[in-house]
Formats: sequence, C-alpha cells, structure tokens
Amino acid sequence: MELKTARLTVLVDPAKKKAFEALCARQDATPSQVVRRLIRDYLTHHGIAFVPSGLEVVEDMASRP
Repeated sequence: MELKTARLTVLVDPAKKKAFEALCARQDATPSQVVRRLIRDYLTHHGIAFVPSGLEVVEDMASRP
C-alpha cells in the first residue's frame, strides 16, 4: 500500500461517472481504490516497474539493525 499520495484530476462524462460510482459502491470499493488498481494493472500490463511511494522508506527501516 502506498504511504504517500498525489492528486490526479480526470474529466469524465457525468453519466459514466455516476455509473462508475454506483458500480464501485455495489462492489464495496471507493472510486479511488478502483482507479489505483486500474493504474497498477495498466503499468504492469505494459511492463512498467514501479515502487509504491513511501515503500522504500519502510524497506530501509526494516533492514536496519
């Protein structure tokens, strides 16, 4: 899970936004959770490696004696 976040503003058709929010609610997920998952899946599908923000700090702390 990311420890830091950044805002991403996306303009979408109001009808699609409403349908998306309704589907997210039925699946007990927030729109932000779904968009983050879509972005992770898209990056992975295209072979783009990434380290979630803040994770490198946690890993550094875990490796300290």
